[in-house]
Amino acid sequence: MSIVAENLVWGVRRRAIVSDVSLAVAPGETLGLIGPNGSGKSSLLRLLAGLRRPDSGQVSVLGQDVSKVSRRALSRQVAFVQQNAATDTNVSVLDVVRLGRTPHRSALSGWTAEDQAAVTTALDRVDMSARKAQAWQTLSGGERQRVHIARALAQTPRVLFLDEPTNHLDIHHQIEILRLVRDLDLTSVVALHDLNLAAMFCDRIVVLNGGRVIASGAPADVITVPLLREVFRIEAGISTSPFHSRPHIHFMTG
Repeated sequence: MSIVAENLVWGVRRRAIVSDVSLAVAPGETLGLIGPNGSGKSSLLRLLAGLRRPDSGQVSVLGQDVSKVSRRALSRQVAFVQQNAATDTNVSVLDVVRLGRTPHRSALSGWTAEDQAAVTTALDRVDMSARKAQAWQTLSGGERQRVHIARALAQTPRVLFLDEPTNHLDIHHQIEILRLVRDLDLTSVVALHDLNLAAMFCDRIVVLNGGRVIASGAPADVITVPLLREVFRIEAGISTSPFHSRPHIHFMTG
């Protein structure tokens, strides 16, 4: 397994935010984390990525206990894409993506052919090579998110974590970003708020509520009418999409 979490517990001021969570992610799999606001998705994602230390429990990534690996060494294997990373600095697309090479370089090392190849490949994979000289501030939301992913890919990771990467994007860019993530040759864990997008692009889904795992499995097994009613408090119908043969939720109105 690429990622194994065992009995994770984490909280703030005696309030449990992640409660006894265990899960495993296979190599090359795209795992979706879904749940209502405040269910613990972002906190769990940061625990899995080694950005937070659990109060108890353990996370192993690529066979290594993340609590025993330096942040720099972990960043050579694992990349994290935030919800909304922003900067007021006047930088280009290329400048942003080059930051992804930081874990591989020492303070005194020069820019190498390996660094350049990683950056070039990353820009190509997100279709932003033609815009590498463009100023960050002039990019659309979807373009910025593609650049964030390129920066993560420039780290040459084997595991990618993404925290609601489609937040605030229009539907075209949401689909574009998640198709890109799905087609990467990486193990990915992505927190999402859109249930239909999770069903469409994730190999497996973990449903969180109140910091606990409520359900886990293939989209067709997890996304059910009773679960939608119990966890998300919505009445909906579910059909199989004729486009991707996965569950599609029809929300009831009125």
